[in-house]
Amino acid sequence: MKKISPSLTLLALAINAFAIGSTEFISVGLMPMIVNTFNISLSQAGLTVSLYALGVTVGAPLLTILTGTWNRKTLMISIMGLFILGNLLSAFAPTFLLLLVGRVLASLAHGIFMSISTVIAADVVRPEKRASAIALMFTGLTVATVIGVPLGTFIGQHSNWHMSFVFIVVIGLIGLIATSILVPKGLPIPGKINLSGLARIFTNKSILMSLFITAFGYGGTFAAYTYLTPILEGTFRFSASTVVIILVVYGVMVAIGNSLGGHLANKNILPALQKMFAALALSLLFLFISASLASQALGLIATLLLGLFAFMNVPGLQLYVVQLAEKFTPKDITLVSAFNIAAFNVGITLGSFFGGQISKGSSVVFTPLGGIIIILLAMFLIRLAQKDQASKL
Repeated sequence: MKKISPSLTLLALAINAFAIGSTEFISVGLMPMIVNTFNISLSQAGLTVSLYALGVTVGAPLLTILTGTWNRKTLMISIMGLFILGNLLSAFAPTFLLLLVGRVLASLAHGIFMSISTVIAADVVRPEKRASAIALMFTGLTVATVIGVPLGTFIGQHSNWHMSFVFIVVIGLIGLIATSILVPKGLPIPGKINLSGLARIFTNKSILMSLFITAFGYGGTFAAYTYLTPILEGTFRFSASTVVIILVVYGVMVAIGNSLGGHLANKNILPALQKMFAALALSLLFLFISASLASQALGLIATLLLGLFAFMNVPGLQLYVVQLAEKFTPKDITLVSAFNIAAFNVGITLGSFFGGQISKGSSVVFTPLGGIIIILLAMFLIRLAQKDQASKL
């Protein structure tokens, strides 16, 4: 049987990552339409983001543990099947409750996909190519931010939000077909995961603190980002078509920020993360000031700056926790990675929920301030981690 090229396997993973990345944040662009369809509040509509993140939080470690003995190709096909089912339910949901159920089903697929796709990407290439392979797989998520979310929003605005989820189902089907053809059958199977690893992870102070840093540092953005479309349309008075263009450029800024973040975090991770979080907090403050003044020009600049700094911290946060796992719990690196994915989504849940409460109690204009508070917590924890490192030298 002809061997499958690693490049083609990575392409299949990237297509799946594009589909999953698109569905994660699609409801951000569709929020006003969902509010109108189901006659719900903005904070209730925010549950489409926060419950999705909660599903990833639970799904990443739990399903990673439960599927340790599964054939990797069979597992990937099952994941994309679940993903498609969840988005089909979301697309044709007659009630808001069923929309949320569909979002949770899709989120479970997201969690396990992110846990195992990185390992698959590393397994299909030579050891010296692993970092590049993982980066290539993750380009699917970046492209989703640049193209998938704005395109899904555009489709929703020019037909209805249901068709946005149909668009994602189609991409998921393409990913499923690509997986069935391009992912090899004989990939290494981790086997049954030893649950004693849980004790090793959660009794290690450094790893536990890193998970909190991930949750707060990544999650602060979502207090404002979850409600970015209502801010752009309602506060800055941009038209719906202009918002789509802004989201595209925002996605480009995210891609630039991710690239810069990876470069900056290569040498000294904690100081680099501290600077990134400070820049993110300042960009959120600028967004709040711009929204308070209702200035379109300042609002546009603030939004693009937020895109630049919002996810710049992701490569550093991922690298930091893996390094800690290699140092303290080398038997549990996969499980630690799964919990870090969970921590990212705890942050999304925390940020979007906090932002929802702020918008419900006052106005979406104040959501960036909530994000700043969360990010300051991450900066405080980094300072503690630095002191802990210094004391062990």
